[in-house]
Amino acid sequence: MKEVDIVVIGAGPVGLFTVFEAGLLGLNCVLIDNLDKPGGQCAELYPEKPIYDIPGVPFQTAQQHVNALLEQIKPFDYELLLNQRVNEIKVINSENDINTWEVTTSDNNVFNTKNVFVAAGAGSFEARRPPNIDNPDQFLGSGVSYAVRSKDLYKNKDLIIFGGGDSALDWSVELAGIAKSISLVHRRDEFRGAPHTEKLMRDLVADNKLKLLTPYVIDSIIGDDSVSGVNLKNFDTNEIKTFNADELLFLFGLNKKLGPILEWNIDLDGKKIDVDTSTYSTNLDGVFAVGDINNYVGKLDLILCGFHETTIAVQEAYRRINPGKRVPFAYTTSNTKLQAKLGVNS
Repeated sequence: MKEVDIVVIGAGPVGLFTVFEAGLLGLNCVLIDNLDKPGGQCAELYPEKPIYDIPGVPFQTAQQHVNALLEQIKPFDYELLLNQRVNEIKVINSENDINTWEVTTSDNNVFNTKNVFVAAGAGSFEARRPPNIDNPDQFLGSGVSYAVRSKDLYKNKDLIIFGGGDSALDWSVELAGIAKSISLVHRRDEFRGAPHTEKLMRDLVADNKLKLLTPYVIDSIIGDDSVSGVNLKNFDTNEIKTFNADELLFLFGLNKKLGPILEWNIDLDGKKIDVDTSTYSTNLDGVFAVGDINNYVGKLDLILCGFHETTIAVQEAYRRINPGKRVPFAYTTSNTKLQAKLGVNS
């Protein structure tokens, strides 16, 4: 059993940035994630997808963003536990109305802490499979994918993308100059993604650089050991057409599950955790929720909003560990301790 200042559930961007904010105040963290690498959805689902809305960074892929955060927290005291999840949290002491929590993982690692940060994004997640297709996973690695992990996979390939949201539009535009041919399949000629990206997609269609197949849905996958094509059904007429393909990219979104969080008596609004925006605390003393998993009036599911939330929450975590003490504050440009850790000459 270890004592730690903050246990962070989820090692996505907001969880990683929690380590930075905690480190500035001299607090240590342990990050726990059920994936096999840090970065959350950014690293697992769209590592090469561009991110444009990080202040001061005009362009970054999701993986580059994760790498930058990992570099940023190198000077600080933290432990990273992967391939395990938090199964249980329970109060083991309450002194001066401040709870101490015992946190137990699926690998039976146990931590005592006064602060639990739930930074689990949308919870545990799994890509939605194409409907009415028997065992599409038999072609995983042989023509079927649910996320883009390397754009090089699609070089000189006949690619068909399925979906009508942001990811389907983004990757249709991004991969149009890489794949030998590219088609976008959707059950209707209306999309849920950003209007700007939809316009880019339709411009590619007009230039014959992308084929738009609507209103179609997948009927069956053709192939033995690997994908060689698909049968598509017209959503209006039920007519079946066959198309050649080397790669199929299904971007139907995610099935999101809160898992053990449902058993912790945290106040929920649907699949999100209600928080007090003065500290981003939940109804449980010492348990905070930051990032996409929390809920409050005006909430936006943006990484930069999660950064703000965890910055405020870490301040409260410091107060809980050091009752009655003023939270030390210094701009990072004048933080000599940080400069010393980074090897910067002041």
